[in-house]
Amino acid sequence: MDQKINAILAVLASVKDPVSGRDIVTAGLVDGLTLRDGLVHFGLKTDRAHAAAMEPVRRAAQDAASRVPGVINATAVLTAHRDQPAQPQRAAQKAALLPDVGAIIAVASGKGGVGKSTTAVNLAVALAASGLKVGLLDADIYGPSLPRMLGARQRPTEIDKVIQPIEVWGLKAMSIGFMLDEETPLVWRGPMVMGALEQLMGQVAWGTLDVMVVDMPPGTGDAQLTMAQRVKLAGAVIVSTPQDIALLDARRGVRMFEKTQVPILGIVENMSFFCCPNCGHRTDIFNHGGARAEAQRLGVDFLGEVPLLADIRSTADAGTPIVAAQPDSAAAQAYRAVADAVRARLAPTSQAAPRILME
Repeated sequence: MDQKINAILAVLASVKDPVSGRDIVTAGLVDGLTLRDGLVHFGLKTDRAHAAAMEPVRRAAQDAASRVPGVINATAVLTAHRDQPAQPQRAAQKAALLPDVGAIIAVASGKGGVGKSTTAVNLAVALAASGLKVGLLDADIYGPSLPRMLGARQRPTEIDKVIQPIEVWGLKAMSIGFMLDEETPLVWRGPMVMGALEQLMGQVAWGTLDVMVVDMPPGTGDAQLTMAQRVKLAGAVIVSTPQDIALLDARRGVRMFEKTQVPILGIVENMSFFCCPNCGHRTDIFNHGGARAEAQRLGVDFLGEVPLLADIRSTADAGTPIVAAQPDSAAAQAYRAVADAVRARLAPTSQAAPRILME
């Protein structure tokens, strides 16, 4: 392992820093270099004033590392370790990413474990099945789950240094998980994670899309702020379970998007109720109706409820979203109802493609 790391550092030393004139290793620009199962990841320290000049350096470093024997794929990101926090007006001056996407929808939650990713996947598949051109972006850099949920294991290819999204279930998808072994942890600082997220948006051949569904990481941190600043969000869908603790975190998610002036499309109540498959008896395991009441209290729309069903879990684990695998099931109908509700709310909140608004 040490020999391979040293070999990677040796080839990186052939890449020059245009600011100092030294190689990027001697200049101390290489940050967080990791190697596992032939996959290399590292950051290049820079500041915003030199970011444009460092982009060719990033590509050169990434290409150099890719040529080391035994390396399957290399990923480099720019990290702003030497810069002061950006002022809001400076962030607003940066060109918006994803300009060819009609409507970008953030699927978020205040906490993990409420079924946000499952909801995002099935929402995207349902929108694609309705005839829209749909993209699905996994913004959870630390915990990417879309590759398994979509049943896609292939590595993305590059054409002219542009990453090609994975096409599956009628949509285009991208996740850093496609570039990693499933069990590989990312031990990255925040700026590296934000740089990777921006690259997943700006250096992927998404093409022209009607809708992009973004599976956000849980919480209200850097990724949410990056999305709010770097793309024009048509709105956010908040996913919660009915119990009070989950609703408390969902409330924080709603307030966070409101502070960043992102419209709230509505709240989805996941794991809303459970019906025994043998006798049909209904049990409200996590309570019921809490998300609907919270939506009313916050003055936002309620988008629908999704039951707690074993088939939703099993199809997600198998990489076959239930909307596609079992389109006539009660769960698929619930997700399609949520998709219809979201689509109906895009008209007043976004400049989406005309066919979204008029079909």
